[in-house]
Amino acid sequence: MVVEGRLRDTRLDARPEKVWDAISDFVNGPLRMGPGVFTGSKLVEPGARELTFADGTVARERFIARDEPARRMVWGWIGEQVEHDNTSMQVFAEGAGQSRLVWTHDTLPDELAGWLSTAMDQLTPVFQNALRSGGR
Repeated sequence: MVVEGRLRDTRLDARPEKVWDAISDFVNGPLRMGPGVFTGSKLVEPGARELTFADGTVARERFIARDEPARRMVWGWIGEQVEHDNTSMQVFAEGAGQSRLVWTHDTLPDELAGWLSTAMDQLTPVFQNALRSGGR
């Protein structure tokens, strides 16, 4: 795994089609990728979801873009404490039955960087386990 600020580049033991299927599902993808971390996700208006964490925290996010051929999904966190947010996940094929997940999270103000980096570090192994080949 490569860690550079708010970028995570991780190899997964899962076919790229399986990873993309989860990532590209804006509403239910978080529940599939982060079981136990996310307990709810629902569309609250066209292009916006509310994501509920196990601790009860609710985050609102807006859909930005989905690029099927590139297997890239983009969304942003919406909140009073957030001036700007852009999150993307992109999936690449990496040999037989493996993928590479590139996850980038850019946000302002910079004071959120430490918290977001920690969250990304904690979520990456959860994603790896949930998407592992042979699983769902």
